[in-house]
Amino acid sequence: MRKLIYFVAVSIDGFIGDRSGDGGSFMPFVDEEFLEFLKTEYPETVPTEGRRMLGLEGVENKHFDTVVQGRGSYRLALDADITSPYGHLREYVASSTLDKSPDPNVEIIPGDVVGRIRELKQEDSEFDIWLCGGSRIAGELRDEVDELVIKTYPVLLGTGMPMFGAGAGAGAGAGAGSGPGVGSGPGVESVISEFTLEASRVFGNGVVVRTYRRKR
Repeated sequence: MRKLIYFVAVSIDGFIGDRSGDGGSFMPFVDEEFLEFLKTEYPETVPTEGRRMLGLEGVENKHFDTVVQGRGSYRLALDADITSPYGHLREYVASSTLDKSPDPNVEIIPGDVVGRIRELKQEDSEFDIWLCGGSRIAGELRDEVDELVIKTYPVLLGTGMPMFGAGAGAGAGAGAGSGPGVGSGPGVESVISEFTLEASRVFGNGVVVRTYRRKR
């Protein structure tokens, strides 16, 4: 069975972007060394337009053939008039507000995102599924995440979207929206999930990429 992998960029204090989900504060750290890492190890995580600019068109996928994101994350692409930000992958967007997909390559998941992800995990494929954000869907799928690849950038945002919003997987009583963090708030029981550190790499600009695997 293939895995759901949360490959995500975060600040030192655990935010994946500002309150709107914009991770523009991380872009200055995408220098030559780090970009070469992405191009070599995770080329499919570079958006289709970026692949064209970097000469990566036609480069084979190494880890993923499917990407899943939430409505807020997808909105960043739509705001730039891009309906299929990862056209080289199968794209899924979890949304209860989009009536239909604006692009033939994008499938809308209107409800039961956990059930749909479990179906995708059962597919016969040599590739895994990339959860690319945002906070709310990560909270919903918290219990389905098999691995974490965390790109930690050497900045403090102070506030913004946490890695895991208070979704259904965040613990008893958690709501469906993007709250201050997993298991936070009155009456919400924290649920602890343990992961094992599998790999770690430090870059010259201070970025650290760590890979964790869920303990079963």
